[in-house]
Amino acid sequence: MRPLAYIRGNRCWLAALLVVFGSGVVSAGNDWDSFQNGGQVSLSTSAAVGDWKLAPELAWTADLTGYGQSSPVVWGEHVYVTSVEGPEKETYLVSAYALADGKQVWQHKVKNATPQKSSNYVSRAAPTPAADAEGVICFFEGGNLLAFTHKGDVRWERNLADEYGEISSRHGLAASVAQDEQSAFIWVERSEEPYVLSVDKKTGENNWKVAGLGATSWSSPRLVPVAEGQHLVLSASGHLVGLDPESGERLWAFEGISGNTTPTPVPLGDGRFLIGATVGRGNSDAGKSAKSNGVIQITKNDDGAWEADYVWRAKRATSSFSSPIAHNGTAYFINKTGVIFGLDLETGQEKFNKRLGGGVWATPIGIGELVMICGRDGKINLLANSGDEQELSKWEALPEDPEPVAGEKTDRFSASVLYSALWSEQLVLLRRGEALFAVKVVRE
Repeated sequence: MRPLAYIRGNRCWLAALLVVFGSGVVSAGNDWDSFQNGGQVSLSTSAAVGDWKLAPELAWTADLTGYGQSSPVVWGEHVYVTSVEGPEKETYLVSAYALADGKQVWQHKVKNATPQKSSNYVSRAAPTPAADAEGVICFFEGGNLLAFTHKGDVRWERNLADEYGEISSRHGLAASVAQDEQSAFIWVERSEEPYVLSVDKKTGENNWKVAGLGATSWSSPRLVPVAEGQHLVLSASGHLVGLDPESGERLWAFEGISGNTTPTPVPLGDGRFLIGATVGRGNSDAGKSAKSNGVIQITKNDDGAWEADYVWRAKRATSSFSSPIAHNGTAYFINKTGVIFGLDLETGQEKFNKRLGGGVWATPIGIGELVMICGRDGKINLLANSGDEQELSKWEALPEDPEPVAGEKTDRFSASVLYSALWSEQLVLLRRGEALFAVKVVRE
């Protein structure tokens, strides 16, 4: 890799990023505590333009032990990352890095509860952990569930494969840890007898255990605010379900949807959430698939029963690996060929569409007047939304893909895939399977 030299050659795009990031401080501050920040990916800024600038090179890089598809999370001074190593995925790793300079602070290794041949087609440390003031809670697709202090000490540890049987599912599990103040939510949508757990974050003991959905899913559970609290929303092929986070009771179910196996619901407030759905392999009828992309409203009937239904459905916009987001009154969907659609958040009317030039795995982030879209190849697209005009620029964020080793087979699931991106006040963090990159934003 040639990170610093490569970035120095792209200062024009760093300058472009400076202009848009210059709108100020992200209100969320340093912490990005879970997958997609719990769905809070639309961030406001307050400082005047010009108060901030982006450093003309990577702030730091960290080569990770093993390989992982999860997103990093940030709490306080630490970045937490999970990964797996070994030909049979024998060992899971939880690593903490200093947010300031990328130096490793501690690393913990744990024996995989359900070893399986490591493959590009089976999840590899895909679930993202969740962090809070007490530490970090990590779940791995083999069934290991454990919690650490911020110093790296084990608080509690469980083997869900021992407790509830072997975990087997098509392409593995990817559901990340969701959390509220007291509980962590773990979704094991395995092939047989799937289940959902709520565990006490302090002790690791079950609050409740209920049946899963019995359908294919690589999305994550998501807490969606409603008038009387929150619902834990699960999205699996052909199904949406809302659970009571306190009891696990199934409050509502909705089946008028398809293709919703990968994107995770994104809350909008007042019982509404964005849902994304993908075009199936060999399916050329994107318009039919688009009808499953849109905004869904959770409501309570006069008889006290909950239900969910579409507020609007998209006409052309579809999703891929990334979830749709809402920012500044616009809903953004990115399809599998790298076309981004901007739809009016209230009506679903299409405002614009633009080709990004490649596929996207990481969910976009809205920052001030910017939508930051990080392509699977490491290129960042900056979409400024000012009135009816959209200006798209590109920034070559990461070094070029490493040269393939002679005789080594490569494919689209190689280490060069950019899986996730997050914002942590003064850093943009980007995660590939085997590396973590940080670009610094500094105050003038």
